[in-house]
Amino acid sequence: KDVQKEREPHVYLSKEEVKEKIQSYNSSVTDKLKMTLNANGIYTGFIKVQMELCRPITVQSSQSQGKCAHSNNETAFYLPDGCVNTLHISSTNTVREVIEALLKKFFVADNPAKFALYKRCHKEDQVYTCKLSDREHPLYLRLVAGPRTEMLSFVLREHETGEVMWEAFSIPELQNFLRILDKEENEQLQILKKRYAAYRDKLEEALGGVWKPG
Repeated sequence: KDVQKEREPHVYLSKEEVKEKIQSYNSSVTDKLKMTLNANGIYTGFIKVQMELCRPITVQSSQSQGKCAHSNNETAFYLPDGCVNTLHISSTNTVREVIEALLKKFFVADNPAKFALYKRCHKEDQVYTCKLSDREHPLYLRLVAGPRTEMLSFVLREHETGEVMWEAFSIPELQNFLRILDKEENEQLQILKKRYAAYRDKLEEALGGVWKPG
């Protein structure tokens, strides 16, 4: 189970320290996703972000797949569990810009304010998660942690229910969500009815055997 970890302070690195860390990082990379240091001191590289979205996202209907509910030219649907996306970003890109780039890559029409980026770390058989502020720089965190995802990984989630900015949702989006929830509720209701009907049949069969004259 994830536990909350206090946000670590940002340590500012000199250009020489950044150069050394990038060399060390690249020597440890196993998937060819290396970092590049530019002459101006800005470096570029790759991060992988796991999508852990519980609520449906809204996309243009021509781009949608999977379970969905339609409204005009937009479609609300659920992303597959465990979906991972790789982004090429720079050291100047903020968390907010990374979220916007991810949504753009998936053709998501939802307001970026609905989502948050988390960092996940494994330490002493525990999984620590921490929501990143909009102004933090994910590539810096990747560089400091090194390329191993078990040391650090990124996760995109919706804001917690108590933090949801409901005003960021449009009326068609909310209507789509309600349609999907109604459909899922009906599906679960039918499953429950079938389960209890089968249970009732078994009980009646058992009762019939008990009271059957010998």
